[in-house]
Amino acid sequence: MSARAHNSHASTDSDPRDIRERRTMRNSIIAAIVMIAPALAACGQSQSQPQSAAAAPPQVTTAKPVTRQIADQDEYVGRFVAVDSIEVRARVSGYLAAIHFRDGQVVRKGDLLFTVDRRPFEASLAQAQASLEQARANLAFADADLKRAQSVSVGSVITQQTLDQRTQAKRVAQANVAAQEQAVRQASLDLEFTELRAPVDGRIGDRRVSVGNLVTGGTAGTTLLATIESVDPIRFEFTLDESSYLRYARLAKGKADTADLGLNTPVRLKLIDEPSFAHTGQLDFVDNAISRQTGTIRARAVFANPSRTFTPGMFARVQIAAAPPADMLLVPEAAIGAEQARKFVMVVDANDVARPKYVTLGPVVDGLRVVDGITPDDNVIVNGLIRARPGAKVAPHRQATAAAAAPTRAD
Repeated sequence: MSARAHNSHASTDSDPRDIRERRTMRNSIIAAIVMIAPALAACGQSQSQPQSAAAAPPQVTTAKPVTRQIADQDEYVGRFVAVDSIEVRARVSGYLAAIHFRDGQVVRKGDLLFTVDRRPFEASLAQAQASLEQARANLAFADADLKRAQSVSVGSVITQQTLDQRTQAKRVAQANVAAQEQAVRQASLDLEFTELRAPVDGRIGDRRVSVGNLVTGGTAGTTLLATIESVDPIRFEFTLDESSYLRYARLAKGKADTADLGLNTPVRLKLIDEPSFAHTGQLDFVDNAISRQTGTIRARAVFANPSRTFTPGMFARVQIAAAPPADMLLVPEAAIGAEQARKFVMVVDANDVARPKYVTLGPVVDGLRVVDGITPDDNVIVNGLIRARPGAKVAPHRQATAAAAAPTRAD
């Protein structure tokens, strides 16, 4: 009896401790749930936000393409050449006495450039003039002597032979006077040639000879003193391939003068550091034969150059109209996407769904790109192209024309 009573008492004493432990564990679990409940709620809210945001269509800007009359253009690379290129050389030999220009100066026709020592030529001119006066005196004497012989009777006073001799003497004197006159003229030219003047307007290079050096003149082995290149106007030379030449020739058949083969056609030019073809000139020459070695033909345009920006030898690009002007569609560069080698634009249909249209690119005109493959009524996405997906809905904001759209792809 005592043993069972002892065991029953032990069981009764452990029940309150177990109850307290279970209560403590339950309270801890409840506190933990209370603490993590806000975090779970926030996590669920953050997961629901992208889903709700993805449901809204992306904002894009659309516009109609710009329609303009544009001529198809061909581009060529060439270089400038001077209309006149002059080598300044002396016509007479002598020592260089003076230089009258600065290296690289722009000179005008007739400006004095060099002076050769004039003193020897002045002496030669004076000697030639003296010889001329002597020849004229001899002629005057021969003429008077002949007149005296002609005033008397031939045969009684003088013989016929004497008369003939005096006639011959006058003719010799006349010839001597003519020769001395030409000698004076040559001496005057030599004296004039001691002053070398600019034959054309242009820019002169650096001097090749300094003052005091002997200058060799004449027609062979002459001394090069300087060079002059005309700058305004200036020519631009380039080459055409055979197919382009035939195309221009066919275009010229509709003109009044078909022999020109498209001459006097306007051309536009840009330098290597310029963004657009801002300079206008005229095509004024096409060669008369195609090169057998290259299969090309030489062409030339002329440009005004009042600011002297163009320099002979400078490279540039020219544009020539390859066809009559026609209506073309233009869109901003930001509206054009790339899919490997193909180009496309995204258009929005009546249901505000974005659809791709593959296009062929043309030249850039006033910041807009010529494209082929769309219609004038297409609503082209000009801003927000990256956000649009083919076949997905978008929220379009429509502009009047594509010309008002931003020129960059910044979204």
